[in-house]
Amino acid sequence: MPRRVHPVAWWLWALGLATAASRTDNPLLLLAVVAVAILVVALREDPHADAPLTMFLALGLVAVALRVGLSILVGGGATGQVVLVTLPRVPLPEAAGSLRLGGPVTLEGVLAALWQGLQLAAMLAAIGAANALASPRRLLRYVPATLYDVGTAVVVALSFTPRMVVDARAVRTARRLRGHDGRGPRELARTLVPVLEAAFDRSLDLAASMEARGYGRHPREGGARRWSGAVTVAGLLGLVAGVYALLDGSAGSPLGWPLLVLGVLVSTLALVLGARHDTRTRYRRDPWGWPEWGVTLAGGIPALTLVTLAARQVPGLTLQAVPLTPPPLVVPALVAIVGAALAAVAAPPLPRPAARDAAAARRTAQRQRREVAA
Repeated sequence: MPRRVHPVAWWLWALGLATAASRTDNPLLLLAVVAVAILVVALREDPHADAPLTMFLALGLVAVALRVGLSILVGGGATGQVVLVTLPRVPLPEAAGSLRLGGPVTLEGVLAALWQGLQLAAMLAAIGAANALASPRRLLRYVPATLYDVGTAVVVALSFTPRMVVDARAVRTARRLRGHDGRGPRELARTLVPVLEAAFDRSLDLAASMEARGYGRHPREGGARRWSGAVTVAGLLGLVAGVYALLDGSAGSPLGWPLLVLGVLVSTLALVLGARHDTRTRYRRDPWGWPEWGVTLAGGIPALTLVTLAARQVPGLTLQAVPLTPPPLVVPALVAIVGAALAAVAAPPLPRPAARDAAAARRTAQRQRREVAA
């Protein structure tokens, strides 16, 4: 039956895709991750989500451009034989190591930087798909009581950023209607001022509304709160260290699983302690059924497959910059990534009233933007 999928299921699916992208720099597999994210969002996008996928795709393109640009300017990557151009070189001290400023730019180095930037872009596409499929506000309802303050800050940040993009477009449209071309550093400064002013006003209004509702007032004792906070921070540090060691195979990978398990245990202890002191009620909980299990499984299979293939050092996941060779097709990894698109089949369609309400909200927002521009 038409209904919304549990937001945790969509985020687990997206984290599985991001994990798969982090284990390879093969452009064929990374482009498959981006294509799967776009396809699933096109079929099951939440009309009430504030962060569209296009914004994260644009950020991914910026990341690719920055990575390639830094490789051209300062090097530090692969060195090859095919020289594209030779830039004027500035001598650096010996402490700089392999870094340089200028010098020859090789095709192998540019392609290696391009694959690394594409890896980050694929991970951003997966996270952007999670934002487009499940609104962060819905996810906030299922944040444990101990992490509710942190979750609220993250959700507010994710909600305000797309709104600033909409405000910037409205200001630029209004200035163009008044005869300004909207280009150049001076026009950029004149656009940023009203956008930042609107963001500050919105932040003050949000702070006032949260304070009026009693947000941030904890009835429990200060000692219990400090103890729970300390345990939570220790558990999160263990989780971050374990995940980093697993994602970066060259830095303490043997300690990855022990740190991750220790972080999970400590974090679970902190959540249990916090739940005893902070009682929260939830209204109209989202069900967790077979569609949620199907969505989670569709994202977990590519993550497990890519992690296993990387542990076995299957050729083709990591490309060799020198000598220059075309990227091979790793069939098991590609099949696992493409299989993640089955999440769109496992997820039921959205209710029609929700789609109509979202379309009406979009029409209202467009009308308001036209009024502002006029």
